[in-house]
Amino acid sequence: MKIATIRGKDGTRAAVLDDDKLMPLTFSDVGDWLRAGSPIWTDHVAGAPLQPEDADFAPVVTAPGKIICVGLNYRDHILEMGRELPEYPTLFAKFSDALIGAHDDIALPPGSQSVDWEGELAVVVGSVVSRGDAATAREAIAGFTVANDVSARDFQRRTPEWLQGKTFDQTTPLGPFLVTVDETGAEPDLEISCSVDGQIKQQSRTSELVFGPVALVQYISAITTLRPGDVILTGTPGGVGDGRSPKEFLTPGSVLETSIDILGATANRCVLQ
Repeated sequence: MKIATIRGKDGTRAAVLDDDKLMPLTFSDVGDWLRAGSPIWTDHVAGAPLQPEDADFAPVVTAPGKIICVGLNYRDHILEMGRELPEYPTLFAKFSDALIGAHDDIALPPGSQSVDWEGELAVVVGSVVSRGDAATAREAIAGFTVANDVSARDFQRRTPEWLQGKTFDQTTPLGPFLVTVDETGAEPDLEISCSVDGQIKQQSRTSELVFGPVALVQYISAITTLRPGDVILTGTPGGVGDGRSPKEFLTPGSVLETSIDILGATANRCVLQ
């Protein structure tokens, strides 16, 4: 099942993709549907169907209670950054103001000269999990979506903590769809790619994650309770601009596209605000 959050004149609505049409639901977003227990969508249709190309996609979850991100979690990216494979996941956070829809503009962080791309698989949590074992963690995964952890590297490196370079407002595409775990499995092996102005910069498979989705949910839930609608960005593969020689970064007018098999793609233009 593919479910999105779309914008309309009365705000946002969750909408299910059915026979190539989006069916709006009574829920305000995908997170609202998850918190309601992921009920059968056909009992909650609220409005006329529309074509996906006519939809204005909001972030698939508009206001998650938590956005937990994982750094250095693809083998190739760890090696390109000159580091050793980690014993434990490297965690940091984002705030929901960073999120944008699949086709919204990216607001380039003011004052940054090194805005980088990081295509990522995002986990969306579907049920409450605290200190879960592997089986509980697996059951708590609602599904997956596409994200890009756009990062201001100069701000990121001002201190040992990364947060200040990772959560600028309107920088993190999330969507367009949540694809439920029954279609992907809890440990999907999917091709992931990221391009800038049509040039592929990153290409890998999600099976190259050092810590997979189940392990991440289990580890994070040992630290903080995960709830329906929470989001985990699982890390990025090799090919980031900061790891290139010479380094490459996003500029006004750059079009950043992130694609993952089955899940779909985001395409976002970079703008100054």
